[in-house]
Amino acid sequence: MEPASRPDSGPAAPAPAGAHSSVLTLHVNGAAHTLTLDHRTTVLDALREHLDLTGAKKGCDHGQCGACTVLVDGQRVNSCLLLAVAHDGAHITTVEGLARGVSLHPLQEAFLARDALQCGYCTPGQLCSAVGVLAEASDGHPSLVTPGQQPPRGLADLSPAEIRERMSGNLCRCGAYPNIVDAIADVVEQVTP
Repeated sequence: MEPASRPDSGPAAPAPAGAHSSVLTLHVNGAAHTLTLDHRTTVLDALREHLDLTGAKKGCDHGQCGACTVLVDGQRVNSCLLLAVAHDGAHITTVEGLARGVSLHPLQEAFLARDALQCGYCTPGQLCSAVGVLAEASDGHPSLVTPGQQPPRGLADLSPAEIRERMSGNLCRCGAYPNIVDAIADVVEQVTP
């Protein structure tokens, strides 16, 4: 016997909050999502398990590999370390939100052109981190290897050593690092006058 079908009434309303859950809104890739989540739910699990955005990967689940890197309010973060309940109202960009329609983000195009991936598992995190690197560099944020005479504002010099240092929190088990650095450097050349 088949279950009775019910008319589609649109998206389901979030369940009411309980003692161990809260109703919160995450703005993901430009769309607001209101969810009822257990207080222990990470941003990564909210994205993957509740919003079906599986680009960010669960690698180590300890913030050591960078496979889960996304942008939260414009800053690159390891989403496996963030509790979703602490980010109510946050604006999150995942790898799925980098492209604009059918137009890839310049970093996505550069990764393809440079073959800056092998198995692809770390690639979403690498891309989101690279977007963060370009934003940090354009704001003049130094890294550990930035020379002392770096100008306080404007695009920081993103030499290969700078790119490697700034991307060091994103691991690639396949070893595609040389091509990743080259792809990011290609985009830096495009945006540098």
